[in-house]
Amino acid sequence: MKKTKTMLKVGVLGAGHLGKIHLRLLNQSTKYTLVGFYDPDAINGKKVAAEFGYEYFDNINTLLDAVDVIDIVTPTLSHFDCAKKAIKKGKHVFIEKPITNTLEEAEELLALELEYGIKGQVGHVERFNPAFMAVKDNIDSPMFIETHRLAEFNPRGTDVPVVLDLMIHDIDAILSVVNSEVKQINASGVSVISNSPDIANARIEFENGCVANLTASRISLKNMRKSRFFQRDAYISVDFLEKKVEVVKMKEAPEVAGDFDMILQNAEGVKKQIYFENPEIPGNNAILDELETFADAINNDTTPVVTLTQGTQALRVALQIIASF
Repeated sequence: MKKTKTMLKVGVLGAGHLGKIHLRLLNQSTKYTLVGFYDPDAINGKKVAAEFGYEYFDNINTLLDAVDVIDIVTPTLSHFDCAKKAIKKGKHVFIEKPITNTLEEAEELLALELEYGIKGQVGHVERFNPAFMAVKDNIDSPMFIETHRLAEFNPRGTDVPVVLDLMIHDIDAILSVVNSEVKQINASGVSVISNSPDIANARIEFENGCVANLTASRISLKNMRKSRFFQRDAYISVDFLEKKVEVVKMKEAPEVAGDFDMILQNAEGVKKQIYFENPEIPGNNAILDELETFADAINNDTTPVVTLTQGTQALRVALQIIASF
């Protein structure tokens, strides 16, 4: 595979389930040179190194000194400490979602990002889901949004409430298309298996009148990741799991309708024609894309797709939802 000239030296912190995926993709990438990884569990670190051939560093600082970029794929509780160490050494940081465990930690990272002049990106991978990317430009001033993110139970991830584990994906996607401040949040959550809530529902009202109704569960019998956006003269549905979209739009009805035209008439006699758009959904690897667009942002000195500020905003809303349980 041909490597580009501006290869960035990258290291990974954390070699768990997701960390191993990041290691494999970074090793394949044409934009990074994978230097190695650090995991505090030396037994796991050596096992991963032996199995896949990546270089294991038994000291986090040694790895940080050897790279340009650090990819933090550790449990949420350690995101802040890892990122702070890296930023203070002048390294660019990619941090898995949620950005940190507390808002205070996230805000300190924002200050450090500014102080040290580095770039940061948060791993809100659904922004790179091909279905969402195919319709994002069609989503214009939505006034009602409904999301369902349901997952079968998996002990991995239960160290945080379902809002930070699952719902935060939809919070971030919503904040990226609603150009308005949050006005009010009402929510409820229930702990069923874990010590933290396993199922949650939130209603977010925005200053511009938009309302978003979000449901997340990690104790469902089947997986579902769907979002629906309702706006003037359009309905857009995104299936993040199946990578499918539905775009239904309305326009002024023609004076003489064709045999196959779908025409609706309201109580005032206004006629609208319904039509469907089928945007092309390209195949992609969303995790590889988010990592490589971060490399582009560093090399071209542009703004990352999901900034640390946006990751902080998503965390702020998620914590407000948890606080209102």
